[in-house]
Amino acid sequence: MAVLDELDLKIVHALQLDGRAPFNRVAEVLDVSDQTVARRYARLRSEHGIRVVGSTDPALLGETSWFVRVKCLPHDALAVAKALARRPETSWVKLVSGGTEIVCVVRGRPDEDAPAVLLDHLPRTRRVVDVTANCVLHVFFGGPRSVVDVLSPAQVAALTPHVEPGRRVVLDDADLLLLAILRRDGRTRVSAIHTETGLPPTTIRRRVEELRVSGALYFDVDLDYGLLPTGMQTLLWLSAAPERLVAAGQALAAHPEVPFAAATTGATNLYASVLSADPAALFTYLTTRVADLPATRVAETAPVLRSVKGL
Repeated sequence: MAVLDELDLKIVHALQLDGRAPFNRVAEVLDVSDQTVARRYARLRSEHGIRVVGSTDPALLGETSWFVRVKCLPHDALAVAKALARRPETSWVKLVSGGTEIVCVVRGRPDEDAPAVLLDHLPRTRRVVDVTANCVLHVFFGGPRSVVDVLSPAQVAALTPHVEPGRRVVLDDADLLLLAILRRDGRTRVSAIHTETGLPPTTIRRRVEELRVSGALYFDVDLDYGLLPTGMQTLLWLSAAPERLVAAGQALAAHPEVPFAAATTGATNLYASVLSADPAALFTYLTTRVADLPATRVAETAPVLRSVKGL
């Protein structure tokens, strides 16, 4: 059941647009006081675990992403999922299929076999009974897309940062330190980053801005979808005829229910994450919007039972 009120949702939407926006700027756009925004965000963090996180675009960093599915014996999946969540290679880790399967995203350089590197660190036990890994070939939609959409077009425009995505970005050691801190807390103050890294504040501000404008760095809000009116998340695997894959992927990505859609290798060639209010709403979505996708059939749906790591 959704537990966030209207102002909570507006603050979440604002921070999805610009996670590092000063509270006084958010307050001005929302027409409330600075103290109200700061107090609400503190409560959202302490009571609901909501936080701003810095994320990166793997394509602009020259990385490859994989969907890794790990099937486990009953009662062992959570322990394995937590082990996967501790690995820096995983972007997110979720429990699906009645709690016996884990789905996670693994990122690494193209010259690495990222899933193999990751799985080498899993406990050598009989708990893991099957593993599949599918490479992400093309992202139709992903990144900083607002799963909360309550602000007016004027408010969205006032908070949306300027981005000019283009060439791949080469990161140095200082960038990696900076990104690691922002991954933990995207609203970490410049003074705290300076204390932890020794980088001059002017350098921190300049590099964060450069990475944001390039599109390599963006800020999102990590939250439990169960707090939202569309709190049911389902992973969807589809098969599309090769000649219609692009059309199907673009159509799927345009659905407001879909915060992420991509073409992949494997037995299916199209993946999406779907948000819905409840099973009935998911049924309606599958039998209407998805049924209308060109030359596409639904291969598998898996409701998310628990998010162990990430968005």
